[in-house]
Amino acid sequence: MLIEMAIKGLMMDPITNLPIVILKDPDGQRVLPIWVGAVEANAVALQIENVAPPRPLTHDLVRSILLELGAVLTRVVIHDLRESTFFAYLELQQGSDVTLVDVRPSDALALALRAKAPVFVHPRVLDRASSNDVSSEDADQDRLQRWLESLDPDDLGYKM
Repeated sequence: MLIEMAIKGLMMDPITNLPIVILKDPDGQRVLPIWVGAVEANAVALQIENVAPPRPLTHDLVRSILLELGAVLTRVVIHDLRESTFFAYLELQQGSDVTLVDVRPSDALALALRAKAPVFVHPRVLDRASSNDVSSEDADQDRLQRWLESLDPDDLGYKM
């Protein structure tokens, strides 16, 4: 069963200095940090802050194309995590047809914000993201995960 999660904020990873989108479940019990690129972080931040760019960005363009084609982004699903890479798809509905489109999670999240579409995560992704492997990088990940789970929403740089 998929778990609905909300985009709760955007922050910088204190270890790698890369942007992270923070997802939380409705109960606030599970946190999923997703590292994103600078462009996607900017797209998320603009939407969180309700800032309209002077010209449409790529995620705005995709949303406009979907609207013009009569398609609706019904949800984003982050369905897998392999070798530190997240995998997601867009679930699009056009009439009675449903289409799944492979997408980077960072782009999916930026688009979900614009389309006001829900974000779901497969439980195995949450399990894999919180698993304790033995490398020092994974130990840093585990430490970061514990820190993220202890955060108050007021601690986030950008919050929802």
